[in-house]
Amino acid sequence: MCSSCGARYEDDGLILDCSRRHEPAFLRTAYGTEDAGAAEHTGTGLFRHARLLPVARTFPGVPGPVVYRAGELGRRLGLTRLWVAFNGYWPERGARLPTCTFKDLEAYTVLGRLPADPPVLVIPSAGNTAAAFAWAATRHQVPCLIVVPAPALDGMRFPGPLDPCVRIVVLDGDATYSDAIACADLLARLPGHQAEGGSRNVARRDGLGTVMLAAAEAIGGLPQTYVQAVGSGTGAIGAHEAARRIRSGDEPLPRLLMCQNTPFAPLYEAWRSGGHAPADREHEPLARELTNRRPPFTVRGGVREVLVESGGDVLCVGNEAALAAMALFEEIEGVDIEPGAGVALAALADAVRSGRVGRDELILLNVTGGGRARQAGDLALVPAEPWLRAVWSPGGEGPRAVAEQVGRQLSTTTSGAGR
Repeated sequence: MCSSCGARYEDDGLILDCSRRHEPAFLRTAYGTEDAGAAEHTGTGLFRHARLLPVARTFPGVPGPVVYRAGELGRRLGLTRLWVAFNGYWPERGARLPTCTFKDLEAYTVLGRLPADPPVLVIPSAGNTAAAFAWAATRHQVPCLIVVPAPALDGMRFPGPLDPCVRIVVLDGDATYSDAIACADLLARLPGHQAEGGSRNVARRDGLGTVMLAAAEAIGGLPQTYVQAVGSGTGAIGAHEAARRIRSGDEPLPRLLMCQNTPFAPLYEAWRSGGHAPADREHEPLARELTNRRPPFTVRGGVREVLVESGGDVLCVGNEAALAAMALFEEIEGVDIEPGAGVALAALADAVRSGRVGRDELILLNVTGGGRARQAGDLALVPAEPWLRAVWSPGGEGPRAVAEQVGRQLSTTTSGAGR
């Protein structure tokens, strides 16, 4: 259903936008009342919540978030009711997301939404989304073309080799996440290819929203405040949409605290001043996965709207604070966390010290990724092999040059390979 005009569409697994002419607006899923009640849950993991996911099929054995009350961590922060949704690899807690971040939740939901014979999905990423889609697509033979800046390749290691249906284009040189997005926009126009859609894809938002569904089950209701590091804000929007579906009566929606990493914080700048983050600082944040230069801030149903509706805010911390928070979490809980999760924990600590968060608030902290070092110690991981390494040309011609290289590479590929 269009969040602007209310137009309704039967989901075909691929639709991303309303066909009517109006302001940019997200589509939202509309489930039946028997689904929204979510009275029945079956199984465990991600697809325990299949009634509130826009999927045509489910996949066996896909883990979901692990939610627990973090007493000692809360005590160290000055909080009495801190809950953590851990998304990563932490066997002692039952957390086994295969690529160690909550991007696994969106990847399997997007693939489960697709029609039987889908086009090649084109997916730009700073790294975590790429890893999640590459492994999910490998396991279930779904063709995709993934575009990443070169540093992202370092984190793409898997329990086994990737299937040929997964083609990774690496942008060598000084390319950024924003450059990968620009390239993907052109590559999605190739015959037989389609943009996966990012925040416009309802499956992404609903898959990430299972963090809120799992938390509501564990806590026995919605949290008062939800804290998450964000790049595009898709996960926080998904959590907000999930809370709207399952809240009972006049139960208030959780206040969203979205967290970014200076010195490049586009959502923080847009929310606080309406300005723009300096593009030349995009390489500097510790949490590269948060450096989305084109977040859906003003779109109907997007970041600004959910912040206003929830009474939320955007917070910001630097690299040193994030590193200290990562060390604190590992000291207390015994498992490593990703830089983005460190950003969220550091921002929460700052909010407690400044009085923005009360000592007795019921807080849900989304640890969006963790356990990567632990997984590397437990499993023999295989590095991803790029399908194409494209030399990045700075300036406006970069995306076009990459698209031409990909086109030439595709033309030399045997007909039907990877499909």
